Amino acid sequence: MTDVSATLVAKLAHLRPTDEVVRALAQRAELVALSDASAEAVLAPEDPGGLPHAVRGIIAVRASERLGDETMKDHYYQRFTTCDDWYDHAGLADPDTFSGDERLDALLRHADRLIAAPKTATREHVEALKAAGVAEADIVRLAELCAFLGYQSRLVIGLRLMKTSMEKSA
Repeated sequence: MTDVSATLVAKLAHLRPTDEVVRALAQRAELVALSDASAEAVLAPEDPGGLPHAVRGIIAVRASERLGDETMKDHYYQRFTTCDDWYDHAGLADPDTFSGDERLDALLRHADRLIAAPKTATREHVEALKAAGVAEADIVRLAELCAFLGYQSRLVIGLRLMKTSMEKSA
């Protein structure tokens, strides 16, 4: 049985074991555990392909910044700094900063787009990634990562709102 209050989702949502929303979440503990497992799968897969863990980490930091979530940003920055090659990408935490490397910058631009305005992504954007040397499998990996980060952000915001609502009605 998953201790819902000890999950990443609970940490990001600022939930305490005594919060009413934690008791409600306990009824869906398996789903919360799957959310945490999904985070591991997209951020630190055994086979990262052409998206090393540090690149995935810096994308998560940038996404959190774009989404305006300091808690997520702090969490993902701390996680990012545990990657072997994190220092090579540390200057990219600001979403308006790029590396000068065509392939990496194409990945960052597309990730920023998928986080900020996913409906604007087009076939031309995918073709630009390919032209920059990004393999199709890595384009899919990038889309999975960004989709997860968007999902996680919405889940965390929803839980924070539920917590606030439950506290006000108590």
